[in-house]
Amino acid sequence: MKTSIDQYIDLYRDNRDAIDAGSAPVINALRPSALDALKGRRLPVKGDEGYEISSIDDILAPDYGLNIARLNIPVDVAESFRCDVPNMSSLMGVVANDKFVATKSLLRNIPDGVTVMSLAEAASRFPDNVAKIYGKIAPLDNPMVALNSLLLQDGVYIHVDKGVHLDQPLQIVNIFQSEVPLLAMRRIVVDVDDDADLRLLLCDHSHNADINYLGLQIVEARLGKGARLDIYDIEESTPATHRISLAFVHQTDNSAFLGNTTTLLNGFSRNNYTVDIVGEHCSTGLYGMAIGSRNQHIDNSTVINHRAGRSSSNQLFRYVLDDEARGAFEGLIEVFPNAKFTEAFQTNNNILASQSALMHTKPQLIINNDDVKCSHGATTGQLNNEALFYMQTRGIPRDMARTMLMQAFMVDVIDTVALEAVRDRLRHLVEKRFDGTLCACESCRKLL
Repeated sequence: MKTSIDQYIDLYRDNRDAIDAGSAPVINALRPSALDALKGRRLPVKGDEGYEISSIDDILAPDYGLNIARLNIPVDVAESFRCDVPNMSSLMGVVANDKFVATKSLLRNIPDGVTVMSLAEAASRFPDNVAKIYGKIAPLDNPMVALNSLLLQDGVYIHVDKGVHLDQPLQIVNIFQSEVPLLAMRRIVVDVDDDADLRLLLCDHSHNADINYLGLQIVEARLGKGARLDIYDIEESTPATHRISLAFVHQTDNSAFLGNTTTLLNGFSRNNYTVDIVGEHCSTGLYGMAIGSRNQHIDNSTVINHRAGRSSSNQLFRYVLDDEARGAFEGLIEVFPNAKFTEAFQTNNNILASQSALMHTKPQLIINNDDVKCSHGATTGQLNNEALFYMQTRGIPRDMARTMLMQAFMVDVIDTVALEAVRDRLRHLVEKRFDGTLCACESCRKLL
């Protein structure tokens, strides 16, 4: 019996030459190993441990189109910002379905010591630089990494030279726009050199609310000694848009990583973060918030491996689920034997705003050292009825009071954002999401 992976293996075998022709030798070189890693693999399905809520196999099963011939599918970038959000000064690049396009503003304003370009172009021009990261941080034994590596033709390459600090955040906008169901293989390779600093904002948008889209995105990031990387990931798409995103981060001595993921509008989303802390005196923060209604599915999974001592990590994820929405959080902290004086904390808090919403949570700790401070915990409940009653006695309508409490619940996650402009933007988007005005176009509003 064929699995969903088999159709992609067949697709690759039938189009091997065309796939290679649309990419670069460094990227093509990984395909045989990716194919071997996929052979005989079975994706988790509902009922498997850890997958009570979602089934990646079901998400990959439909017959999506793939732009193997590298056709130019026009994308209206301006239309992606139809929602009324505050302006933010940033360097911007666009991934149109699965092709990277540098905006004129990016080309004009990119500072010395910073490289932002198509991954295929970088793999051709700087093969050694790309090869030291591509496929080295994201492991092929993960079937989603292997599938991405098998079919990927392009992506985004970002390099920040030693000691360079960007004054503005770099914004990469992922846009889906096509008239037929489409699968986009996306890859972002990030190399932040010693004592360098990068703040990366990723935004997902879809133009056609009635078309099924699937994005499979892999982020590979290397942080040099004393480097800092912030990734703020905001998904604001449609119920017909599905997303599987995996980020793999490699931290060396004195480096700092902050990952913040926000799911506002989507169909099915699964976001995975895996952070390997291999140097001492590192700091790591993983934060996320998810707002689900109707039939949205939102899964977040984290793994932080403390392989060296004297480092710290903190995690905070919050969900508000309404209607028939489904959510899941699975977090693992592992402290290895040599990682003395580690401090690691993990918290997951959830609100179920309806009787039909469902949340699965599974925080985990594996500690192989006594000289540590670690904790983890999770709570799931409903809105505070006493607070609702109190607000109503002060003249606040029940629906408004309910919205205000849900907004307040998300404040702690929003406050972890280091950039004031992004923090303000998230507050604005969360307010619009809860009051039902996030999508300006009528067709989107009907889907809320």
